[in-house]
Amino acid sequence: MDEPSPELLESYTRLLDLVRSGVADTRPALSQRTGLGRTAITQRTTTLLDAGLLEEGDLNPSTGGRQARTLRFRKDAGRILTAELGATGFTAGVTDLLGTVLAMTHKDCDIAQGPDPVLAEVESALDALLADLGGDRSDVWGVGLGLPGPVEFATARPSEPPIMPGWNNYPVRQRLVARYDAPVWVDNEVNLLCLGELRTPGLPGEPGDLLYVKIGTGIGAGISHGGQLHRGAQGCAGDIGHAAVSDDNSVVCRCGKTGCLEAVAGGAALARDGERLARSGESPALAAVLSAKGTVTAADVTAAASAGDHHAVQLMVSAGRRIGAMLATMVNFYNPSTILLGGKIAEAGDLFLATIRETIYRRSLPLSTRELRIEKARLGEEGGLVGAAYMVLDELFSVRHFGKWLHEGSPSGVPAMHGSNGFRAGLTPA
Repeated sequence: MDEPSPELLESYTRLLDLVRSGVADTRPALSQRTGLGRTAITQRTTTLLDAGLLEEGDLNPSTGGRQARTLRFRKDAGRILTAELGATGFTAGVTDLLGTVLAMTHKDCDIAQGPDPVLAEVESALDALLADLGGDRSDVWGVGLGLPGPVEFATARPSEPPIMPGWNNYPVRQRLVARYDAPVWVDNEVNLLCLGELRTPGLPGEPGDLLYVKIGTGIGAGISHGGQLHRGAQGCAGDIGHAAVSDDNSVVCRCGKTGCLEAVAGGAALARDGERLARSGESPALAAVLSAKGTVTAADVTAAASAGDHHAVQLMVSAGRRIGAMLATMVNFYNPSTILLGGKIAEAGDLFLATIRETIYRRSLPLSTRELRIEKARLGEEGGLVGAAYMVLDELFSVRHFGKWLHEGSPSGVPAMHGSNGFRAGLTPA
């Protein structure tokens, strides 16, 4: 069957979005919201009902005229597989077609092992979650994946990610398409964390211009404008961790350059500097940790700072000032309405967050901070999964893609949804 015209597709997606979001749940309500007449609404909703995307509900109470039957979006018609990968582990989950997480799990895993063993573990975790929910691969409508490095969004391929040896230009999409026979989208994990927060109700202030900052082993930012993610021309907007903040050439970043924010203020930097303090004996608390464990982590530094260790406090304050100064530049340049701070190091305590806030307000223009909100991220480890699900759903129900699978009733198994790059030779469904 021929793909509907762009105008008709836009109408379908608009109607579906109104029902999905709960804004309108009857044909008269859809007509009122869109301005379409009764005949047009009937024709379009019939198409969506026939495709299995909508279903009829109960009759609404009469308001003096003919009772209108409700319409419901079939959120359980399919499943979205999601995963957020970090440096030392990943979180995998399954959501319904409204982005609600139905099941999730966290696994320790070293991203530096390379794409084949890491993705094999991710696939195994996703398969197990899907089976636990009573589903199988035929239920999968799409897969969303977040990676801890630069991703060219159009091709879904990592691009020289600093902490991911062996991943450069790896065909992630083709591998997952081959396994699940469903469309796949891949993005930087911080973009997905930003998107998850953006789409979750209750965001303080005007949510349209949000800056999400993840402070963990590395540092990254997700940027939204007008309620939409801003990825940039190739998909690497917001990579503030590799912005130069120091002329000191003695500390080499994981990206191979020197003076990067991540190299002087990220979790790896805190661990490095904490171990130096431990070995020198300047910090008895960290020296005790080193003696007991043989290593010092960023978590050990934050714990020592919380316990009052002077040198650990100084490390945290210095990192907070560095990060705050970079974010002040972002505030002056971009003027966001809200900054959300997430990641393990962002959970380090009030002193660290207070230092970041104070630096931002001190170094930003008064007008840019007059109504600025700086808060902790609201979503926990499922935030990236929610964002990954919305990434997939936004694409599936976009005018660009919706017509490719509408008359099939599902994007699963539709070749046109597999992406323009096709399958990689040698990768076949397991």
